[in-house]
Amino acid sequence: MKHRKIINKNKFIRSIFILLALVVIIIWIASHKTYSSSEIKYKTEYVGKGETLWTIAEKEIQRNSYFQNEDIRNVILEIKELNNMHTSDLLEGMELKIPIY
Repeated sequence: MKHRKIINKNKFIRSIFILLALVVIIIWIASHKTYSSSEIKYKTEYVGKGETLWTIAEKEIQRNSYFQNEDIRNVILEIKELNNMHTSDLLEGMELKIPIY
């Protein structure tokens, strides 16, 4: 077996760091969820008397596969963000856009 000698140590170290950075970036990109295989659609729900974001989120976790196994706080946050809500206050008859598959 032939031994190789590193002639330019700085260039070798820089090349190793670049290679490691590329590997980390590729792993990071590959590890994120992609939903390209399923198109997200939206349904419109109207707030009923006495309903809260908590009760709506509970119902969506049970019936909506988009929110399957999701933490209720994340469901509430997503509904608020999607509907441009700054507070959790709801009015009867208010229209809410909710994601579905």
